[in-house]
Parts: sequence; C-alpha cells; structure tokens
Amino acid sequence: MLKRDPLLAKLTSTTYLGFDFGTKKIGVAVGQTDTSSASPLQTIRSINQTPNWDVIGQLIKEWQPVGLVVGISRQQDGTDNPVTPRMLKFCRQLDGRYALPVYQQDETLSTFEAKQLLFDEVSLGAAKLWEVQDQLAAQLILQSWLNDRMTGDREC
Repeated sequence: MLKRDPLLAKLTSTTYLGFDFGTKKIGVAVGQTDTSSASPLQTIRSINQTPNWDVIGQLIKEWQPVGLVVGISRQQDGTDNPVTPRMLKFCRQLDGRYALPVYQQDETLSTFEAKQLLFDEVSLGAAKLWEVQDQLAAQLILQSWLNDRMTGDREC
C-alpha cells in the first residue's frame, strides 16, 4: 500500500473547517473532500462569550480551508432556539473576517450525540468529556456536510 505524504494531502485536497458554536467554547474539526472524512481538531474557549478570533485566525492560516461549515441548531419544529441568532451572527462574522464561503449545516442534537458517544462508548469521565465533546460535535457536523455534498443533497 502506497502511503500518502500528509503535507502533500494538505496541499492538494480541498480542506474545510467545521465549527460547533457555543457561547463558552467552540469545537473545531477539519475535513477533506478527497477522503470525505472529518476529524476533531480542538476546542477554543470563548472570551467573555466572544469567539477567540486570534485562535480561529491561526487555524484558518494553518489549514487554509476553502470553506467553513457551521452547525446551526433549531427547535424540532424548525423555529429558532435561543442560541440560533448567535450562531447566525458567528457565520456572518466568519464571512466578514475571512472572506471564505460559510455553509450552514443542521446540527440538531450533534452535541448530545457526541456526549453519548464519548460517555457510553469511550467511557470518558465528566472532566475529559467537557474538553472534547465540542470537537466531536464539530466533527459530526462537518462529516454530515461532507456526506451530503458527496451524495448531491447539499444546498450551498
């Protein structure tokens, strides 16, 4: 089996960053279209409920994504929940700061699903769970978006 140079893959694949927005912390994942897979990257702590733009900017500079995917949660009936307007504001801020396409992906229950996976299947304790759940939620958001894109069901 021929091994691919990860640096070459980073340069030749179409890379996206995915975000699980929260007022206290933001989970980040990275994904590539050539593998149609996403991986958790890190959790960024917000400063006074404001995204840490320095860290986000560093990640964008390092990974050089062609687009950003943000999870948007809504109520079961499709109406906004209390945090939805802040998620949409985060999308607008990403667009304004980095001039990259920003795609929205339904993320209803992604954090819940991430917690279930980590707690039930990996048996992480509460402290470690708090650190990584948002990264996994971002991975689930980005993976869903990549899957939709590959099957042609994605509206951009």
